[in-house]
Amino acid sequence: MKFVDTAKIIVEAGKGGNGCSSFRREKYVPKGGPDGGDGGKGGDVIIEASSNIHTLADLTFQRYYKAENGGNGLSSNRHGRNGEDLIIKVPCGTIIRDTETSEIYADLIVPGDRFIAAKGGRGGLGNARFASSKRRAPRYAEKGEPGEKRTLNLELKVLADVGLVGLPNAGKSSLLAAMSNATPLVANYPFTTITPNLGVLKTEKERIVIADIPGLIDGAHLNKGLGHAFLRHIERTRVLLFVLDLERENEGDSLLKQWQTLRKEFEFYNSSLLEMPYMIIINKIDLIEHDEKLKTALRSAIEHFESQGANVFPISALKGENLDKLVSHICQMYSQTPPPKREPKTYEIYADRDYERAVPPEIVVEKTSRGKIFRVKQPFLEKRVQMYNFDIEGSIDSLQRLLRSYNIEELLRKSGVKEGDSVVIGNLEFEYISDNDNNDNEKK
Repeated sequence: MKFVDTAKIIVEAGKGGNGCSSFRREKYVPKGGPDGGDGGKGGDVIIEASSNIHTLADLTFQRYYKAENGGNGLSSNRHGRNGEDLIIKVPCGTIIRDTETSEIYADLIVPGDRFIAAKGGRGGLGNARFASSKRRAPRYAEKGEPGEKRTLNLELKVLADVGLVGLPNAGKSSLLAAMSNATPLVANYPFTTITPNLGVLKTEKERIVIADIPGLIDGAHLNKGLGHAFLRHIERTRVLLFVLDLERENEGDSLLKQWQTLRKEFEFYNSSLLEMPYMIIINKIDLIEHDEKLKTALRSAIEHFESQGANVFPISALKGENLDKLVSHICQMYSQTPPPKREPKTYEIYADRDYERAVPPEIVVEKTSRGKIFRVKQPFLEKRVQMYNFDIEGSIDSLQRLLRSYNIEELLRKSGVKEGDSVVIGNLEFEYISDNDNNDNEKK
């Protein structure tokens, strides 16, 4: 399957079920009270990390995901069925961002990490909930609350134990094929690898995932070439193998210059990457057999790197020279740098506050460019308005009580509203009629 490391999806949670408006009807109970049950909660959309998936390819074929709606309430105070949650499986290492603000909502690293991408709407209350000493036979029942809907960007940072880093055509794919069970495309031209290849190095004691990352070029931190698409995958590895190309010596690109280019890009992009355990691998030593210049360059580079305290391994991925020694040292470094362990987490956008209990945000009244239209903005109020079922008797009276509790009429007057102007709250639009005028008419 094609490796895909970015995706854009739309998620929509289920709508809450409508509340039921009904009355108890039994043979020997002539005046049974209201017994309409509440609607069920809509299903959530949950994104979950799984170790069985390694690419975001499936999400490029299906971009829209919707959870199940809640069931409607029933008579005899029966609660509607809750909608089933929709779980979207993604690879470990997936970052979830808001499309508009690029805010990071969640970083799913270990299997079982979850992000509640969209919460299902709560079910509407049945008319039994509105009975009181003053209103003994309410016919009013709520509609279900709409589920949340949002657009998300998903970005995968490969979770590999070891990362192969180098300039294009340094021989990383050949080395990966020689050490593991991977079969990457190998050819003698730059950018053969344009997406990460994964291989598994199996020994008697270890199973190590190795990532052959696309070749790095000068200026990658500025997003040149494959740029950030390459660099983001480096951050998740535990050990880095810097692969230098001995053949470039004859082209004026010395081993030290290659090393400086790689270090510079790391430093500009994320300097903490330079603190990771690493080894330097000098590839293509099979070329020195009849080339004294390359022999001298190799000897000089090894002396320089060892004087800096680095582990250096001259190898030939093509002919398998020194690979056993290299694999042994990789396993040793791998065992010395265990990954951080933690229990799976569940992320939520509003995990620290419930909008129904929090202090409500300020109400804003805007006069639109169309002139005689006033839009009232306040998240909780806009959601509540959508839950009114105007096909049921008593809904208008209940809405008026809600608007009075928020002092909406006073705010509209301060904004310059006049009789006959339109007022918009969420998806509800109605004509403004002053309560004071109605009261004056009743007095006359």
